[in-house]
Amino acid sequence: MGITIQEASRRSGLSAHTLRYYERIGLIHEVERDPSGHRAYTESDLAWLDFLTRLRSTGMPIADMCRYAELRRRGPGTTAERRRILEAHRERVRTRIARLTEDLGILDYKIDFYATTEAR
Repeated sequence: MGITIQEASRRSGLSAHTLRYYERIGLIHEVERDPSGHRAYTESDLAWLDFLTRLRSTGMPIADMCRYAELRRRGPGTTAERRRILEAHRERVRTRIARLTEDLGILDYKIDFYATTEAR
């Protein structure tokens, strides 16, 4: 059938607590259960968890992720709205990257300044 929550946790890098939380708030559908009632994750579940992890690591708010997940569950008729959500998020990520690049330049400048000062 599927893999256990412990194995899904190991493979996804998310804690079992986070996996249960994601299920509870609707980020992931209700996970299949094995005959003894334990969660049984599929490869498809793991691929979705990977995508969710990338959304989180790029700063997408949980509320936006839940909205996206709900639209995904509704099916192909929601692709345009899902695309708009991802495009808006992409723009926020690009803005953040630009700011971080600027900040990195300042750090590099200061490090070079101190290295030059110390060399005297």
